[in-house]
Amino acid sequence: MAENRKVSSVSFFNSRLTSIISIALVLFLLGLILLMGLLGNKLSEYVKENIAFSIVLKENQKEADIKQMQKKLDAQAYIKSTEYISKEQAAKELEEELGENPETFLGFNPLQASIEVKLHSEYANPDSLKRIEREIMSYTSVSDLLYRKDMMEMVHTNITRVGLILLILAVVLMVISFVLISNTIRLLIYSKRFLIHTMKLVGATPGFIRRPFIGYNVVSGIMAAVLAILLLTGALYYLQTELEGFIRILDMQTLLLVYAGVLVLGIALSVSATVLAVNRYLRMRGDEMYYV
Repeated sequence: MAENRKVSSVSFFNSRLTSIISIALVLFLLGLILLMGLLGNKLSEYVKENIAFSIVLKENQKEADIKQMQKKLDAQAYIKSTEYISKEQAAKELEEELGENPETFLGFNPLQASIEVKLHSEYANPDSLKRIEREIMSYTSVSDLLYRKDMMEMVHTNITRVGLILLILAVVLMVISFVLISNTIRLLIYSKRFLIHTMKLVGATPGFIRRPFIGYNVVSGIMAAVLAILLLTGALYYLQTELEGFIRILDMQTLLLVYAGVLVLGIALSVSATVLAVNRYLRMRGDEMYYV
């Protein structure tokens, strides 16, 4: 008798461990998709806000007028930052790139003073750029506006496309994960189907019957979520060691949001799958349970 009880407890422990690992792997994949979605948005902002364009100034502009113009630009809602680059500074930067000062072989400095501008990410799209371009070109001090219009459009288009793909992938993975978790929990509850029937016969309400199963699987869901979080942390640590600068787009708020999302999904999916599995046996007659 004691030996049978020991075998039963070992079997129960193994089945629960298998269930937790299965749920954890599914939550790990869901966490990765959620992380990719949030990081994709952060990466989009980072790229958009670091694509600068140059406002080329007319010759012989007074420094006071340039400073006044820069001050007006800084006050605009769409401007993130501005940097004034004089003719001398532009020549020095070109010398660093080419290894030779253009004045030495041309006899004069061919470059013009400019203001480097970076936009807030929400304005770095084709529609807003057309309006911003018109506003900037209306300044009397401006000679030209230089920026990679094709790159701006490409970044905007690709980020929109990637966001849509991630959304579809997340929905598909949610459906698959629910089916997997549901099947895992159903296998655990299967051995208790006659106990459910007995409790129903003695007058226990459906809510009373569900409660211990829900409590048991909530704990399993939390344990699986913690394991999934540990796996995600390990994956992020590996990415940080392999991809230099990865940590710049990953902040603590995003990380905590992903961890919270994994925990909530672990509990929600476990509870919903448990309710469905128990309800299935609650609706069955006693003779039907021998054939499932």
